[in-house]
Amino acid sequence: MRILPYQAVYQTEMTLRQRLWQINWSLIFLITVIGGVGIAMLYSAGGGAMDPWASKQLGRFALGLIGMFIVAVIDIRIWLRYAYVIFGISVAMLIAVDVIGHIGMGAQRWLRFGPLSVQPSEVMKMALVLALARYFHRVNIEDIGRPVFLIAPLAMVLAPVALVMKQPDLGTAVMLMAGGGAIFFLAGVRLWKFAVVIVVGLACIPIGWNFMHDYQRQRVLTFINPETDPLGAGYHILQSQIAFGSGSVFGKGYLQGTQSHLNFLPERHTDFIFTMLAEEFGLVGGLMVLLLFALLMVYGLAVSVRCRNHFGRLLSMGVTVTILLYVFINTAMVMGLIPVVGVPLPLISYGGTAMLTVLGGCGFLMNAYIHRDVRIGRHAGES
Repeated sequence: MRILPYQAVYQTEMTLRQRLWQINWSLIFLITVIGGVGIAMLYSAGGGAMDPWASKQLGRFALGLIGMFIVAVIDIRIWLRYAYVIFGISVAMLIAVDVIGHIGMGAQRWLRFGPLSVQPSEVMKMALVLALARYFHRVNIEDIGRPVFLIAPLAMVLAPVALVMKQPDLGTAVMLMAGGGAIFFLAGVRLWKFAVVIVVGLACIPIGWNFMHDYQRQRVLTFINPETDPLGAGYHILQSQIAFGSGSVFGKGYLQGTQSHLNFLPERHTDFIFTMLAEEFGLVGGLMVLLLFALLMVYGLAVSVRCRNHFGRLLSMGVTVTILLYVFINTAMVMGLIPVVGVPLPLISYGGTAMLTVLGGCGFLMNAYIHRDVRIGRHAGES
């Protein structure tokens, strides 16, 4: 009788030691390199000092790595069982933002817990992936073909989108819609249904325009022609484009960026950190960072293809698409390809909640890899 190799058979149980043995250290190395780039750029943004940003980011990154390991080694069926609970807590936090949220930079997006500030909309990005992966894990293609069966997952997407739009946070709302749509597509929803949603969405644009805040409408108009208000609404994107151009092919050198260090470039430590990187390291440096993110995307795709349980497959692809949206929206925004919407560059931009959320997502990605051959029943916790 031929004995099948370990990878070729389903598993029902894995010990903690087996899970630890399956940790992919190449992924950890890649994540550490990207995080190291972020800390180095925050050191530069601070004028060659660890304070005020780089030291805090280093501590958050170390804490996030510990959390990533914990997320990775927990039995994947536990995440399946409590996916809706995590999603419900995230929704409750979004509702709490509207009631007792802290206002910062003109928007009500944070919850205060003593000295800590948490942005629930960032947490929702991964919580939504987790909940949708559980929902579609238990269905077959015939169920997905019935429109009534899509009402519940649509509500899962639209409820947090509405709450996030109320803050207001257009960038995160777009990410939730796009990330949720990606999971719908991966689960097998027919393309014609996406076409219907897109047509309805386009038809609603004139209505949505009337409900947008003045600054959001101004961002769209500025995107079309930033020169109309170079010292006001168009200032951010014009300074970003100047910094990009001045970086040329190889950049001005580390700590030598004039646009950023002379304070012409706004938000250089958060939303526009990729602009500062391009100014100091040029086109080559920017492409190298994008290559690092591309490798992370390839890893996520490989995990999804290799995973033999549907929950892990959807979870890994959902996380991968979410990180891809982070990167695409941020880089396209700072280059003037889309309106400025305030989405950070993952693992590089300064920010605690975004950093921990992305590292938690990477933990889910590694969890799916570790449990790639574990059989998961159609009901939560079932082997």
